[in-house]
Formats: sequence, structure tokens, C-alpha cells
Amino acid sequence: MPGKQEENSLEDQIRKVLEEKVDPVLSEHFGGASLSRFEDGIAYVKMTGACAGCPSAQDTLESVIKDFVMGAVPEVKDVVLDTSVSEELLDMAKKILRKEG
Repeated sequence: MPGKQEENSLEDQIRKVLEEKVDPVLSEHFGGASLSRFEDGIAYVKMTGACAGCPSAQDTLESVIKDFVMGAVPEVKDVVLDTSVSEELLDMAKKILRKEG
């Protein structure tokens, strides 16, 4: 089982691949990708920009992101689309719904 320092290094490697290889492809569609977490060999990736709400996000993950990440970082066993909503966004939505400034 990888130690915490090794895991951070793997996260850095994954982030680098996303920034240098994936983002240039997704930027053509006004989007990007970011690593939300890395656990047990699985990279959880969140789509950003226009790609965040795109119906083809799963296809993009399968055809673009997985190939780049798993090809560059062999320790990654799988890449999964993270569709969770951030706490910050939820808090903002609650304030809007309550009409709190």
C-alpha cells in the first residue's frame, strides 16, 4: 500500500497530466478537468467550465482523460467522473434560495 508521501506524488503526477495533456484538448470546448481526489488507485476527476454540464462528459472521460492519465501514471487503476457538487456551491445556492444577500 502506498505511503502518504508517495500518494501525494502520484496526485501531483495526475494533476500534471491533466494540466499539460487533457486541459489543452478540453479547452477547445471551453472546459477542463481537475483531480478531486485519488484513493485506492482510482483518480476521481471533475470536469470544469463548459465540460462540467456537458452530456458527453462521460464519453470524454472514457475517450480522452483515461487514456492520458492511465498511460502516463501506471499506478492509476481507473479514472472516474466526479459529479459531486461542492459545499461552497451548495451554500451559495441555499443563500440565494433564502434571499440572503
